[in-house]
Amino acid sequence: MSEQERLLIERCQSGDVGSFEQLIGTHQQYVYNIAFRMMGNEEDAKDAAQEALIKVFKNIGSYRHDSKFSTWLYRIVMNTCKDLLRKRKSNVISIDKGIATDEGEVQMEFEDPNASPVRDYERKEVQETIQEAMEDLPEANKSVLILREIKDYSYDEISDILDIPVGTVRSRINRGRKMLADRLRERLPDHIPNRNTQRKGGERA
Repeated sequence: MSEQERLLIERCQSGDVGSFEQLIGTHQQYVYNIAFRMMGNEEDAKDAAQEALIKVFKNIGSYRHDSKFSTWLYRIVMNTCKDLLRKRKSNVISIDKGIATDEGEVQMEFEDPNASPVRDYERKEVQETIQEAMEDLPEANKSVLILREIKDYSYDEISDILDIPVGTVRSRINRGRKMLADRLRERLPDHIPNRNTQRKGGERA
């Protein structure tokens, strides 16, 4: 933590709203990005980010520098999103990159989107299927996958943010990757290679 950030936090804890706005300004985009990945749409992400920042302002007096401020902040954001998802019973997330699994990265590949309306429809259907597969994941696994695969946090950082042991982080990530790959393989057999099929094919060759 820089001396400037430490000073801003101390001023925030004294009730200085201007210092809070300055402090949060450096984290605001990251807060929104995490909220968007958790909530799945812009409107809900904005609501979640705003609610989380209100909680941060109200509770910043309890911050004791025993962890990085960013870790403390993102923990509040994640917990706020989880609470909102439970209330709204909505677990939609957008995926716009390859999905890492124990078998390697699963990359969604599509043909030329301008080729025909039929292919446009198929592409949209695949994207919706990916979203549905993510919706099926338990919240605990979804959270760690977002932090690891999308936000690229280390296992230790995820442990701090979610306040769980590193071993639990690892097991949830491994389990989440496998569940997601299995769901996509069931729903998109033409897009997700089956490891066992590939192995058998190789043996026959």
